[in-house]
Amino acid sequence: QVQLVESGGGLVQAGGSLRLSCAASGRTIIWYVMGWFRQAPGKEREFVGVITQSGSTTNYADSVKGRFTISRDNAKNTLYLQMNSLKPEDTAVYYCATDLRAGSIYAPTSWGYWGQGTQVTVSS
Repeated sequence: QVQLVESGGGLVQAGGSLRLSCAASGRTIIWYVMGWFRQAPGKEREFVGVITQSGSTTNYADSVKGRFTISRDNAKNTLYLQMNSLKPEDTAVYYCATDLRAGSIYAPTSWGYWGQGTQVTVSS
């Protein structure tokens, strides 16, 4: 069992930056691929990005590529999402996930453990 807790969300103006954290407990995350998803009101949860166990490889949704950066500190059992050049359309609840199972990395149903989410609101 892995427990995930996101933090760092808030209200920011367009063009600003935020850094989200996802603290894991229960198990070390060193063995796990980890990901970020987001869900805007009235929309389905969507893939933001993923990072491999060592942190050497990342993959991002086209909508955030070049603006968002995923990193991890396995010693601190923590995942990060640095968000720069934020846009109003980035407004959503952001979730971290781990324990990637069978299926596509882009599908929320492929992930076994989720945090409770943190709200990010970008004003225009």
